[in-house]
Amino acid sequence: MSQIILFELSEVPFRVLDYFVQVNPTSTLARIMPSLHQYETYSEDVTSLMSWKTWPTTHRGVIDEKHLLHNFGQDLTEVNKVYPPLWQVLTQNGIQSGVFGSLHTYPLPESLENYTFYFPDTFAAGADCFPDTLSTFQAFNLAMARESARNVARRIPWRLAMKVIARSPCLGLRLSTYGEVGRHLISEWVDSWKKTRRRTYQVVLAFDIFMKQLRSTRPQFATFFSNHVASSMHRYWAACFPEDYDHFEFSDDWVATYSREIHFTMLKFDQMLKTLLKFVHGNPGYALWIGSSMGQEATIAKPLETQLRIRELDRFMAQLGLEEADWEIRASMFPDYNFVVNEAKAETFRNKLESLMIDDDAVDWVGADKNFFRVLLGHENFHERPQSIRLGGREISLEAMGLENTRIEDMSRPTAYHVPRGILLIYDPNRTVPTKQGLRPQISTLDIAPAILKNYAVPVPSYMKTPAPIC
Repeated sequence: MSQIILFELSEVPFRVLDYFVQVNPTSTLARIMPSLHQYETYSEDVTSLMSWKTWPTTHRGVIDEKHLLHNFGQDLTEVNKVYPPLWQVLTQNGIQSGVFGSLHTYPLPESLENYTFYFPDTFAAGADCFPDTLSTFQAFNLAMARESARNVARRIPWRLAMKVIARSPCLGLRLSTYGEVGRHLISEWVDSWKKTRRRTYQVVLAFDIFMKQLRSTRPQFATFFSNHVASSMHRYWAACFPEDYDHFEFSDDWVATYSREIHFTMLKFDQMLKTLLKFVHGNPGYALWIGSSMGQEATIAKPLETQLRIRELDRFMAQLGLEEADWEIRASMFPDYNFVVNEAKAETFRNKLESLMIDDDAVDWVGADKNFFRVLLGHENFHERPQSIRLGGREISLEAMGLENTRIEDMSRPTAYHVPRGILLIYDPNRTVPTKQGLRPQISTLDIAPAILKNYAVPVPSYMKTPAPIC
């Protein structure tokens, strides 16, 4: 049995790993690639591929049509009873586990027995963590994430930041990390576009805290989630891989500015990988698994100037028939907006949504449960055409609707988007090194949870697949 650290390198495909190894032959990743068991994973999800769907598929061993986790902020009570995530299964079987940032991990479990630490994802509705000392950083983390949903904000929540700084030794934040962040902030004053890298530095800070918990508690199973490479791939794939497109509309200056952004995010991953390998070698019995629940590939290479967003939530919801006490906003990934509506007003809200037309098309929305709604905006370059908005058959202005065409500072659209193929890399000093290089057998992401349970000799639930012979 190995003690597994699962590094969730969200949405990264082999295309990006192979590119990074090629341009960085002395990197940690390049050095250990021959020692890795390498698998190409495949998501069997049947609805649209989104990380908030494909990760619970990976964690719970059933496809999206069964677990029905299609939005952030959904109530997890029932699904955790029927299709619990693998860390819940492990802890209930006496396996000490630590969870850091994995999706759909808020709120904290009712019982924290056998959890050594528990840090919910960045879409959590609150800053609760276990142990409670981690909540200081989570409050800062959530505030930064909310500020930078589409364009990265320059503003820093200093009150929260100072609390984090004051508790740095307890949290595990290193002086070298602060130095790195400080140098970056200075670089932003020289090249303002580099503020986009703040998303990555949030992960760098979080990783320090994860390693403090990993070293001090030594769980038998642990997860760490990062979306920093995925975020960069969405925006800058066209700058890194311009040859992937038949039609290319970005300027040479745009390519020159952003061509190294995927490389930058992978360098930060490589630093984390080096730290984790040192831990694995210093703690016999541990193995490192690096996986993604799906991948990305090229879409279109066309600049994006604006996207439609809700600027004033109160005004938007009032136009849809709700007062302030009738609804709550839940965390989501732009351009989605998630709302929980008073059940007595859910039908009113649903009817209003059905009558909302933007650019002569009905607004996309999804109703989940009785009173959970996901509204999809983000209309692209809407400023270039007559801005027609109709609600219940009457014309209404953007301002009256609480909407705004937001300028996209880096002019990036999803130049890469989700595909079923992902990765699973396994580094286990106690297992035989692969003898045939270059082979990457394909496995389903549904194979991962039962394989991990089997590793710990925990009974695999009947609804999961029979574990594939991984490793």
